[in-house]
Amino acid sequence: MKAVKIAAPGGFDKLNLVEINDAEEPGPGEIRVRLHATSLNFHDLIVCSGQSKPADGRIPMSDGAGVVEAAGEGVSEFSEGDHVVSTFFPQWLAGPPRVSDFSGTPGDGIDGYARESVVATATSFTKAPKGWSHAEAATITTAGLTAWRALVVDGGLKAGDTVLALGTGGVSVFAIQIAKMMGAEVIATSSSDEKLERVKALGADHVINYKSDEKWGSTVGKLTGGRGADVVVEVGGAGTLSQSIKAVRVGGHIALIGVLTGVSGDVPTALLMQKQARLEGLIVGSRAEQQDFVRAIEHGGLKPVIDKSFGLGELGDAFAYQHAGKHFGKIVAEW
Repeated sequence: MKAVKIAAPGGFDKLNLVEINDAEEPGPGEIRVRLHATSLNFHDLIVCSGQSKPADGRIPMSDGAGVVEAAGEGVSEFSEGDHVVSTFFPQWLAGPPRVSDFSGTPGDGIDGYARESVVATATSFTKAPKGWSHAEAATITTAGLTAWRALVVDGGLKAGDTVLALGTGGVSVFAIQIAKMMGAEVIATSSSDEKLERVKALGADHVINYKSDEKWGSTVGKLTGGRGADVVVEVGGAGTLSQSIKAVRVGGHIALIGVLTGVSGDVPTALLMQKQARLEGLIVGSRAEQQDFVRAIEHGGLKPVIDKSFGLGELGDAFAYQHAGKHFGKIVAEW
């Protein structure tokens, strides 16, 4: 079968489409999945670009969606023909966070889903949403679940709350959609007026161009009558955190998800204390949270926004496209 492997030290030109042995029959507690799609995330970009020094020959991609071909002894949750989607932390099934690294994450510490078939523990997957394509389902593993956890699990989002979503990448677009599905007001930011028009079409109530309005944190306060946002989906990191703290309401929640502007920087601690806000870091979520998310979107009618699709052998081109930063929503690969 075909698979993509990274040649050390990594780089978009080091993603090689190769032939490997077919997946074997699943053992006890395992399933064999015929994979059909993956989606690209910032974490995958870090791995495939070589920044995280991937192991030579590593099969990348944490997101994978496909069809169960066979179930091993003791597996009752899945049957042949079920549509499934992978989990980011196969070892974190439920409860509070239990992992702080990527040693067990597919596509990083272990081989991932850029291949035609895989045998894995049954807990490495959940059911995919009914009616979703494989490409749509593949967007759940990392981006979709991260947004769900930020808003609902950690942020305690409820109808009538205000959500501030930074940017228009995969997590942020999912956050806008989830927030609207939950009955929240949404404020979205971008440096592109064209993209701001697209988030308005998704239901964003207010939009801010953060390049022309560098004090957008104060603007959020004005848009909310001085109250501020209940939940801030913070994907920028050091370069945007001070404005996010200005934007959040007293006692609100800032979900620190990304480090797009840098891995360290100054934090206005006095303002954070004054706001009495929660600043909480997160990395994706548990399998149980993914199952909750799947149930929610099946009832809420949410569908992911897919910007562009590539083939399995075109992952290098797909990552170059992602790196250019012109996409809106998710980039996927299908085969």
